[in-house]
Amino acid sequence: MSETDTTERTRSALALYATRLSEARWVVAVAVAAILFVAAFSDVSWAHIVIPVLGVVGAAALVPRTSRMRRRREAKAQALLGPLERLSAMRLAAAVPDPLILFDQTGRIAHANQPAQTAFGSVAPGVDVQLRFRSPEMQELVRALLSGNDRPAGVDYAERVPVERHYRVSASSVGAGSGLYVLVFKDQSELRRVDRMRADFIANASHELRTPLASISGFIETLRGPARDDPKARDRFLEIMNNQTGRMARLIDDLLSLSRLEMKSFVNPDERVDICLLVGGVIDSLNQLARDAGVEIVRDIPAEPIEVPGSRDELIQVFENLLENACKYGASGGKVEISVERSGPGPEAGVDVTVRDFGPGIPDEHIPRITERFYRVDVEESRTQKGTGLGLAIVKHILSRHNARLTIRSRIGEGAAFTVHLPG
Repeated sequence: MSETDTTERTRSALALYATRLSEARWVVAVAVAAILFVAAFSDVSWAHIVIPVLGVVGAAALVPRTSRMRRRREAKAQALLGPLERLSAMRLAAAVPDPLILFDQTGRIAHANQPAQTAFGSVAPGVDVQLRFRSPEMQELVRALLSGNDRPAGVDYAERVPVERHYRVSASSVGAGSGLYVLVFKDQSELRRVDRMRADFIANASHELRTPLASISGFIETLRGPARDDPKARDRFLEIMNNQTGRMARLIDDLLSLSRLEMKSFVNPDERVDICLLVGGVIDSLNQLARDAGVEIVRDIPAEPIEVPGSRDELIQVFENLLENACKYGASGGKVEISVERSGPGPEAGVDVTVRDFGPGIPDEHIPRITERFYRVDVEESRTQKGTGLGLAIVKHILSRHNARLTIRSRIGEGAAFTVHLPG
């Protein structure tokens, strides 16, 4: 052990003994006074007086503090611990990714982390937490904490502006010495959105299937009754029933395609596909449909091959869907253009495939939602064209699996352009 370490240990020991003597000073004083009083009335030497006095002083310095003194020191330590716990709580709050608010025993905000300031705005220190969050559930939660019920609890809370967000709020006390309480807001908006989409999907799918079923059921009843002996009516009704069963078959096929895509949405394709050859094959397969619709398909495809990572069958489904939609809904323009070109410099280079029609176009308010399941710009026209409302949703899912994206541009009266951005 070095001389410095020995000196430090000696100083620490002396400081401890001095502290204990200071705490027991009144006991030492009384004991010394008693010894001197006894010595004054007895025939003893000074040596006999000094030894008891030194014994009392040594005992006071060496014996640990009393329980009362220990409690006093613990109280002082607890008083110092409160600010330390507050500081620790604020540092931890800064590391929490969810909105988090600390408030004190008066119900005023002591600290709000950055996510809370971003989500709620006016949560500066000193603001009354019950004035900021006025829903009955939040009021009751805060009151329960302030009244001494510090068991962890939670409620649902929603912010309506500027964007509707849903939170699960958990609350508890921070620590016995801090005098703080914490509110943690777990964002449930995405879960709510998915649940709502699932409910809407089931409702829409049921409606889309129920309509042709009701039509078929009605015609069957008619054929059994009034039209039993009417050959013309029977043939017409059978043709309608055939169209309706075809509609249901297409809908079920699209639903199965969506289901398959969702089950393998995180499995990236491992093939290499010549996109020029693939798009050329799609155009050839839909030439007859285009002629029937009175549409000319104009292609602008490089002669040299351009390979991209992807699933051949799924990419064929994407471009068949886009080109078929352009021929059906943009037929009034009389022409559909489809082009393939490289895009982006360096390692981010990719391929853009654009399908453009010159029809009536798509209103701006519909473009953000056009890839949703069962969403239609014009319901009657979509059904007339034998659409299921799932085609662009399938396109979006396939492109997502390919790490690709779809851009839609349109102006009323000038048609619409659908561009697929594929990685190189």
